[in-house]
Amino acid sequence: MTELQIPALAGSPDTSELVLGRPMVRELGAGWLLGYSSPHTRRAYGADLARWVAWCEQLHVDPREAGRVHVDAWARYLDEGLGLAPASTARRLAVISSFYRWCVQQEHLASNPAVHVRRPEVDPDESATIGLSAADARALLAAAGAHSRRLHALVALLLVDGLRISEALGLDVHQVLDVDRGHRVAQLRRKGGKGGRAALPPLVADAVDRYLDERAELAGVPVEQLAGPLFVTASGARWRPGNAARALSAVARRAELAGWRKITPHALRHSAITLALAAGVPLHEVQDFAGHRDPRSTRRYDRARGRLDRHASYALAAELA
Repeated sequence: MTELQIPALAGSPDTSELVLGRPMVRELGAGWLLGYSSPHTRRAYGADLARWVAWCEQLHVDPREAGRVHVDAWARYLDEGLGLAPASTARRLAVISSFYRWCVQQEHLASNPAVHVRRPEVDPDESATIGLSAADARALLAAAGAHSRRLHALVALLLVDGLRISEALGLDVHQVLDVDRGHRVAQLRRKGGKGGRAALPPLVADAVDRYLDERAELAGVPVEQLAGPLFVTASGARWRPGNAARALSAVARRAELAGWRKITPHALRHSAITLALAAGVPLHEVQDFAGHRDPRSTRRYDRARGRLDRHASYALAAELA
């Protein structure tokens, strides 16, 4: 097929390119993705759309003329051909349905072929993301520290403060230097564009400061004069999520962690939330810590949920005894 590239969307230089097979589909895909403010979401959804278009091209079907039978076949291929987890298959089908729903709303198409396609059942209260034990978390922090000050600072922010990779890499230097009533804090831009802040305990603050000291020494300026992105490459550009994820995977392998291939930036955030809940931090406080709007999102990370030794009846009986 003739491959056409969708360039990065204006104002979002980190948006990945899509390879779509037809000019009109290319334009529709770009228009649909403009509705999402997060570059990470655009990259992920764009990649799923590109996979669907490639599937249609293999069937010699114009994606604009695809019917439910084609989407059903796609679902079977994802499940039985690729062996994807139910959550991954459900997400890809949801993305395709969203694209077609937008096309119908914009009166580019008459119907959505994915609207009635059955999706795998996914337990909304469970997360399949790998979670590190406290021992593994300590080992990863040590390995990151041996690798570089930059990676150590990033791992500390993800693993101790539970930041999303987009939040951590989106930080600028001045956002991690604030102090509020004795607490070192980072000013965040949370998911959805809302503001927030995170306390930086000594473990994290020290890692960030050592990295900034190194940068300042290389630049020949005081730390106070550093500006721009917190995490930068050798050229001074903001560190990209994909490159950071590869560095994390390499250091997880070096630390000899089981399942190191699945240790992603999100796995560190997952671990931070899981470990905080396991440490007895109240759910509502972990919800604020994670920046979740809905407590149900936080509960998905509670690995100890349902254990009888935490049953509320014991606490109530102790209170009434």
